Amino acid sequence: MKSIGLRLYGKEDLRIEEFELPAITDDEILATVVSDTMCMSSWKLAKEGENHKKTPNNLAKNPVLIGHEFSGKILKVGKNLQQKFSTGEDYVVQPNLARDDTPFVPGYSYPYIGGDATVVVIPKEVIDLNCLITFHGQAYYEGSLCEPLSCVIAAFDAQFHLIPHTYNHKMGIKEHGNMLMLGGTGPMGLLAIDYAIHSDIKPKTLVVTDINQEKLDRAKHLYPSDEVEMIFLNVNNLSISDQQKLLSAAVNEAGYDDVFSMISVSPIVTLAGKLLAPDGCLNQFAGPMNKDFNATLNFYDVHYNFTHVTGTSGGNAENEAKAAQIIASGKLDVAKVITHVLGLDSAAETTLAQPDIGGGKKLTYPGKKFGRIELAKVDSNSELGKILAKHGGIWSPEAEQWILSNMPDISI
Repeated sequence: MKSIGLRLYGKEDLRIEEFELPAITDDEILATVVSDTMCMSSWKLAKEGENHKKTPNNLAKNPVLIGHEFSGKILKVGKNLQQKFSTGEDYVVQPNLARDDTPFVPGYSYPYIGGDATVVVIPKEVIDLNCLITFHGQAYYEGSLCEPLSCVIAAFDAQFHLIPHTYNHKMGIKEHGNMLMLGGTGPMGLLAIDYAIHSDIKPKTLVVTDINQEKLDRAKHLYPSDEVEMIFLNVNNLSISDQQKLLSAAVNEAGYDDVFSMISVSPIVTLAGKLLAPDGCLNQFAGPMNKDFNATLNFYDVHYNFTHVTGTSGGNAENEAKAAQIIASGKLDVAKVITHVLGLDSAAETTLAQPDIGGGKKLTYPGKKFGRIELAKVDSNSELGKILAKHGGIWSPEAEQWILSNMPDISI
């Protein structure tokens, strides 16, 4: 079977190509990809090319399909898997295979599986590691957003706090504690806000910072809560010392039990350490590009106040399955993070321009051909504009169906 996909040949060398897929083995699955949401990790991948640790040697001769936040429908199931999966089922993939023998993962390393393709072969290792998960949501974009939500779930689960009068720890955020998200209005920050205010264990207070008032206002509008005190603070043009004073005052100098650094800026990470309450946990959520990235940490506080640091890189199969269940249940409206939609023909340019485009998640429909659409700028009198208006300007299953029914199929 032929597939059309976006493949990486080297640094900033992305090409849409039609290629022949190999016949699946008894331990593989053939599937369509209906949607894929973009991650800044794909931008890093495209910028680094063969220098990225997850790409094979000699990308020029071994191109890989990119895109790792994808969802679609199973077309054909290998003989050995027919008791577990069925033709016609919708699926999501957890790309973080967490293997000791290789760093290779879907969307970074494989020639025949990645989110920016019309049809893919799901290999044996993905299935053996329980990283192929059936999905029962209302729309494919919901399935695509299971992977980024799994990263948030992993980060929250990795937090830890002392059990009183012991040196043992209870995993997870501190219930009814003070939480801080530094630089928290990007798409991952918004998902983290959504999860914090809707999960079973909630903070008492959630403070979110950014330097863009428009993004803060949007986050405040999208994520109200009757159970968590929400505080959105603009720290633009404030010195680090002034930021410390403002953030300390927001929780009456009590400090923060859980701090998530959603950006990799050394002075901000150092500030995060200073804002920790006793037994506070700092999570470096954002992945630094610089391998020498470092920040200062007060080890007096580590010793006497039991402050500590953690970090997570992606989710795992268990996190993905939990995300799939939460999203399918409607507990979180993940569509709120989508700000742009596009066809496969626009995926290369959009991948490389993500930092300049700004906004939230860019949602790709790989089987379709159309230019990038910014949802906030859609003509309100158009068919799509009227659908968006019905849903408060937010993407929806109805909007997805309109795209799938009305946009032309991708072709080479």
